[in-house]
Amino acid sequence: MYTPEEYEEFIKGAYGGAPGGSPAEGYAKKREKEKYHKGDEGLWWQVQFPDETYDRACPVTTENWEIWVPPADPQPDPNKVTPEVLSELAFNSTKLPTPPVELQPRADRLLVNLGTRVAFKGDLDRVWTTASLDYKGVQLAATTVATPVALKVDAGTADADPQSCTYDLIKGKDGYTANSEDAGCNVTYLRASGNGTYPFKASITWKVTWTDSADPDGPPRQPGLPDGLSTFEQDVTVKEAQAVNRSSGIGHG
Repeated sequence: MYTPEEYEEFIKGAYGGAPGGSPAEGYAKKREKEKYHKGDEGLWWQVQFPDETYDRACPVTTENWEIWVPPADPQPDPNKVTPEVLSELAFNSTKLPTPPVELQPRADRLLVNLGTRVAFKGDLDRVWTTASLDYKGVQLAATTVATPVALKVDAGTADADPQSCTYDLIKGKDGYTANSEDAGCNVTYLRASGNGTYPFKASITWKVTWTDSADPDGPPRQPGLPDGLSTFEQDVTVKEAQAVNRSSGIGHG
């Protein structure tokens, strides 16, 4: 390969003394007329062969012996490691905690026609995972950040009204929390579970973003990542509310 300046020097050195009217002189004048592509971006490429059999294996002419090749955009490497690739690795490695839900009444004491209150046992914080690369001077990192945004509960049976409720999580001092005490929706069972139970399910939706560094508080990058979901299921026992019967006797004297 030659730069335009190197190629000019090569042509003048190789063909400068060629006899007038010879193919070599014509070849040199042709390149001189092209000004060796000086000022252009690219390189001169020259065909080279390891032995003298080249003329049979790959015939060459003055048209393909030496060619000018302008720069071109390289094809993207499908195996190239980028922050986006690391973000997907971090996403797949993230472990989301199950919803720390607590029922009121307790799971073994729910009652027909009584709303089931849901609250967190403790605050739930963000979760983040960093994937990084440090190899031969190349340093890359990406951090996925999962933030809990909503809690959904499901009665586990069609014999409930409402059968499911969704609550927006509230950000507190130590994280995110939920409490359905004053909510307009609480799962209410319409039928007792008898000798069995109902599979009460709680699910948290996590909004997932990523940064192109090891800092979870860095600016979010694109493209976005799918939402995360963590689920907890527990068996609940639902009983009929017991009526209190009172009787009184009147004595006659």
